[in-house]
Amino acid sequence: MQALRNFLTHPTISIAETCKSLGEINQIHSQLLVNGFVNDINLVSKFAASIALKHPHNVDYSVRLLNQCENPTVFALNSLIRVYSKSPTPEKSFDFYKRIVESNEKPDNYTFTFLIKSSAQLIMVKNLGLAVHGAALKYGLDQDPHVQSGLINMYAQMGFLRALKDLFSDIHERDLVIQTAMVVACARLGDIVFARQLFDEMPDKDVVSWNAMIAGYVQFGEPLKGLELFGMMETKGLKVNEVSMISVLSACTQLGALDTGRWAHRYIASKGLQIDVTLGSALVDMYAKCGDIKMAMEVFWEMKEKNVYSWSGAMGGLAMNGYGEKCFELFDLMRQENIMPNEVTFTSVLKGCSVAGLVEQGRKHFESMINEYGFEPRIEHYGCMVDLYARSGRLDEALNFLNRMPFAPHVEAWGALLNASKIYNDVEMAELASRKMVELEAKNDGAYVQLSNVYADFKKWDSVDGVRNVMKSKRVVKVPGVSVIDSRVRTN
Repeated sequence: MQALRNFLTHPTISIAETCKSLGEINQIHSQLLVNGFVNDINLVSKFAASIALKHPHNVDYSVRLLNQCENPTVFALNSLIRVYSKSPTPEKSFDFYKRIVESNEKPDNYTFTFLIKSSAQLIMVKNLGLAVHGAALKYGLDQDPHVQSGLINMYAQMGFLRALKDLFSDIHERDLVIQTAMVVACARLGDIVFARQLFDEMPDKDVVSWNAMIAGYVQFGEPLKGLELFGMMETKGLKVNEVSMISVLSACTQLGALDTGRWAHRYIASKGLQIDVTLGSALVDMYAKCGDIKMAMEVFWEMKEKNVYSWSGAMGGLAMNGYGEKCFELFDLMRQENIMPNEVTFTSVLKGCSVAGLVEQGRKHFESMINEYGFEPRIEHYGCMVDLYARSGRLDEALNFLNRMPFAPHVEAWGALLNASKIYNDVEMAELASRKMVELEAKNDGAYVQLSNVYADFKKWDSVDGVRNVMKSKRVVKVPGVSVIDSRVRTN
């Protein structure tokens, strides 16, 4: 009844905020009807907006209320656009934008801020984002900072780097939010050079912009630069957070820098950062891929919260480190915890089967993901099956599986067949696999080197010379190897 008393005392405030149930919302609605407030458009609109914003699971109630209003306020309609922009059905935002346009009112900067957010989630709808941007221009709202930062994010989601840069060049007053949004967008799209240029030009940088730049380096294959930038960030006295450390751990994983990864783990503890499911999974992944599976599993078992990705990552780590049987035990335990496996889970399980040499068990898991769980196998699942057959010496079955794939086999699948062919001294199969690799990666020196090594292993020296001549004629250059010393990347 407290909600009702609040309503009777303060009829113009967001009265729905104190409601704890749909029943209380109904009580307030009844009082609107009984006391003749139902024709007060501003009050009804505010009531509907409060329900939508504070109780989004009851958004349908707000919609029904506004459907009974002839001219609801722009604030109320914006509230519905906002709620739907954060929902699984962002397309419904446009129903309320249409109502604004068809009324005597005009959309405002908040309308487009939330409409752009909906558009960013609907990039599969051709030209929708461009149309929304055009509408913002039409109503003279394209210079609003909230609209501009939203547009930057939208074009990044669409992958339109050129349009993104054109938009940014037209923004004359670039505040911290807009500058940070642009750094995040360019880093996400892989234009690391431009992102770093913008980053260096920023007079003020917050943790978000530092994290975005570090993540950009790591995600696009420059982990050393990411770690160096993290070191600079720390010396600036900025508060490092969980997002920062996920990038650091990912960099360590790429570099195989176990000592630096251990330092990062200690750093996380020293700063009192919470090891949530994302950070915990990053730690498990780092330790597993750097070869310390014991520590990876210690972190996994200490995690208070685990999701399907953390379970799958731990299983993949066990398989990667040769513990196929332990991988299956973890899979069984995950199912006992009523956690539904996903496609990533089955990749880990099939790798476990391959490591343990359990062909029949692998076939059963491959079939169960289709028949029991309804997943369409991806190229990595087929690759795991090829590897499973090949490692077990069943090279003809591996080749048959390759040929039956519903899409063109990737180079890793042929590589698995090649490695097994060399182990089992099948020169014809090894030659076939390596030639297929060359066809797929005509400019990749590694494929030619593999083919040359196959001929060398079987002492077919004329064929070795033939491969080298082909490389010369196609101007394929062997890239020298690079090694990383762990102490170079450690942050002190």
